Amino acid sequence: MAYDPTDFFFQIDMRRGEGRRRMDSADVWAVGMEFEPEIDRLPIDLLAHIFAMITSFTDLAQACGVCRKWKEGVKLSLGRKESLSFAGWKMDDDSTARLICHAYSLRDLDISRSRWGSQITDRGLHQISLANCIPNLTSISLWGMAGITDKGVVQLISRANSLQNLNVGGTFVTDVSLLAIADNCPNLKSIVLWSCRHVTESGLLILVSKCRKLESINAWGMRVPVDCFIGLVAISPSLQIKSRSLLLNSMWPVV
Repeated sequence: MAYDPTDFFFQIDMRRGEGRRRMDSADVWAVGMEFEPEIDRLPIDLLAHIFAMITSFTDLAQACGVCRKWKEGVKLSLGRKESLSFAGWKMDDDSTARLICHAYSLRDLDISRSRWGSQITDRGLHQISLANCIPNLTSISLWGMAGITDKGVVQLISRANSLQNLNVGGTFVTDVSLLAIADNCPNLKSIVLWSCRHVTESGLLILVSKCRKLESINAWGMRVPVDCFIGLVAISPSLQIKSRSLLLNSMWPVV
């Protein structure tokens, strides 16, 4: 029988000094193991553990492109994460939503504006709101995201029923968002409304009236009169309020 010198099996046979016979399946497996990179022999659970230590989303994306096994390892590592922060990264709607959709164990989500400027919009918040982890989130930070409005915040908050801590400081949310928070977040304990100048006294009163577990409000930089804060404390005497106007009037200590 004539052998084709370009035949893969023939070439390996010759290297093993066995050019007179074809290799059986056991030989093929053994030779394959000889040339397989050691990291590819790792169980997928161990790969996922390794990928979980990578903090760079760029590196994770590149790892997904190596092979199918690595891609599954990255997905599995994301699924085990309880905390995810995009602060400091230049992320867009689609890439952020894709990552969050794989993080089904997530409890703490931080998509604050990065130093490069946030590119997350209402469309991105809508995509994120569809992720399976959203009803289980206890903390969300949207700090400084100038590209979002009430529309996106309401869509996200409407499914975040376990939320305890929320930061929407530095955004352009209005009372519409506060009404959604009051209706959907009964376990809310703290909220940051730093410089949310479109939120009014009416929105704050409704929020405090419905969120009976609320312990802290950061109202620094808001255009709300001191009398409003007096009314909030009358509704919830244990409520702690951070406000510049309260500091200037020395009515309560800033916490």
